Amino acid sequence: MTILVFPAELKSQEKRCAVLPVNVKAYKLLGATVQVQAGVGAAIHVTDEEYAEAGADVVASRSELLSNADIILSLHKLNVDDLVSVKPNTMIVSYLDPFNEKDFVTSLCDKNITSISMEMIPRISRCQKMDALSSQGSLAGYVMVMQAVSQLNSVLPMMMTPAGTLKPAKVFVIGAGVAGLQAIATAKRLGASVTAFDTRTVVAEQVQSLGAKFLDIDLGETGETGQGYAQALTPEQMQIQQREQAKCIADSDIVITTAQLFGRKPPQLIDLPTVESMQPGSVIVDMAAENGGNVEGSIAGEVVKHNGITIIGTGSWANGVAKHATQMYANNLFNLVSEFWHKEDNIFALDIEDEVQSGCIITYQGQVVNAMLQSIYAANNSSTNEKEEA
Repeated sequence: MTILVFPAELKSQEKRCAVLPVNVKAYKLLGATVQVQAGVGAAIHVTDEEYAEAGADVVASRSELLSNADIILSLHKLNVDDLVSVKPNTMIVSYLDPFNEKDFVTSLCDKNITSISMEMIPRISRCQKMDALSSQGSLAGYVMVMQAVSQLNSVLPMMMTPAGTLKPAKVFVIGAGVAGLQAIATAKRLGASVTAFDTRTVVAEQVQSLGAKFLDIDLGETGETGQGYAQALTPEQMQIQQREQAKCIADSDIVITTAQLFGRKPPQLIDLPTVESMQPGSVIVDMAAENGGNVEGSIAGEVVKHNGITIIGTGSWANGVAKHATQMYANNLFNLVSEFWHKEDNIFALDIEDEVQSGCIITYQGQVVNAMLQSIYAANNSSTNEKEEA
């Protein structure tokens, strides 16, 4: 019988986990054995007893838990030290950040570990129920607005009082993907006047359907990838965007940037002079701060002040609503596993030719098998070799 294990998350300040008792029951119905590390749900007040009552075996030793596993499911990737305990041919499923963690991917190959990266789940209709980037991104959009509001020294909605009328706050959202759209919807629900911009003009209708204004900037030819991500702009297009959005930024009380390019460093959208054009007391939230940032002056993991402007780059946004973030991520994992579960044999049926698995399986039988990653690694190796020869 296949043993699924869920280790506790080791990343500092992380409250989320990869399984809830309700998921344990669902996995048991598939026919799997479920083991969880003691304390796995402690940060969201789920006790070991609740997991045990749902049918999980609670294991105190992390190394013992990992050595038992046929499939290891977690939020963040395992530590390199954890791999010592993992048997060859085990499958791990988590966020892997494979574009930036080549050494870890190499370690997986060396250990003959099959790996699935939750970031790489294809964005097709069949995969919506397993799309963790979207589920966590939606919550991130909500949390970013709430963090901005907590730092703002004024209210969001218009208020008509005997003491006078308070104008609604102006919120500008850059990027109308999943996180951006949720940020727009949240700010509108709180009564703000919201404007948004995205390089993909096809999302203008979605922005307007939420009651926000769409800032129309003529950038020429833009578009999105087959996965639905924004394509990188040319340097000339970036200059146009920064120039045209500067006035809207200067006039805003809150600016939220959500621009991230899949597998690449995020673009810098706001420079310091533009930050300094805002009124003191205004707030900027940089969703991409942990990966390089959209805003000059933002610092990963911190809230900083510049000329009276608060710049929030704390990151781990969905962690701010850890209970619901866990619920959504745990369901994403279950939906992935159940989609490919072979009930007669009680196993996860690996098929690297499947349209879903071919997109998200990173390593298999000691090799990197993901086509996109192979291409990027090859390009990086070529670039490195050229520099060494020069």
